[in-house]
Amino acid sequence: MSQIEVDKIIPQSGTALQAGENGDTITVPAGATLNLTNATVTYPDGSVQNVDLANSSITINGSAVSLGGSVTIGETKPTISAINPSVIENTQTAVTITGTNFVSVPTVEAINSTGGITRADTVSFSSATSIVANFTLPVDGTYFIRVENNDGNAVRSSSALLTVSDAPAWTTAAGSLGSNAAGSSISYTVAATNATSFAVQSGSLPGGTSLNTSSGVISGTESGATNETTYSFTIRATDAEGQTADRAFSITITVSINNSGQLN
Repeated sequence: MSQIEVDKIIPQSGTALQAGENGDTITVPAGATLNLTNATVTYPDGSVQNVDLANSSITINGSAVSLGGSVTIGETKPTISAINPSVIENTQTAVTITGTNFVSVPTVEAINSTGGITRADTVSFSSATSIVANFTLPVDGTYFIRVENNDGNAVRSSSALLTVSDAPAWTTAAGSLGSNAAGSSISYTVAATNATSFAVQSGSLPGGTSLNTSSGVISGTESGATNETTYSFTIRATDAEGQTADRAFSITITVSINNSGQLN
């Protein structure tokens, strides 16, 4: 092997210097340093290819990503699609939350319109798409639902899904509303707090009378009774949120015989 020892090699002309010929291998011995400070190294194809590198990729979340490549690093957040029921009272109530990517066992919170947060009393994990939260919410209003998995990924519903409201409460006592003579004018009012409408749920009113579904007034002129008859019926009060309360009532129609022997 021939050996040349020099301190510096410079081109005879121009600025290009060639080492070796096509197909030659130029070796830098172990322990030697090739100082390329402020130098430019040009590959035949103009760039360094990954295949030319000993380590041409890096590992992200267990997956190899080529140098110069890209990968989307995302988090698996839960989602909320619906709850049931959507209207509850102040007492503890189980609410089923459906969605995706739930992880056992998440934290569930109800957030009111002023930002107040109430954590669910208990949470039961059914599946990655269903959980059950027991809420006791003493303040009426509307609430957003927030679910947070143990890994910190969380979601808050985009709208207030849960309404807390008192169901209608009857102020008219159950039972008999009174007695009226056959053919007489009848007027009774039934009432319940928070009620926005009333309806006869079962039974029947005396003939000739009807229920005003907005005011709760039962009125009309009785017709059709030939014997003393007690009409029993159940009225349902409904509030703005669709909550209901039923109560049973009755009205008695009396029939009397006058001195001429005619029925009154």
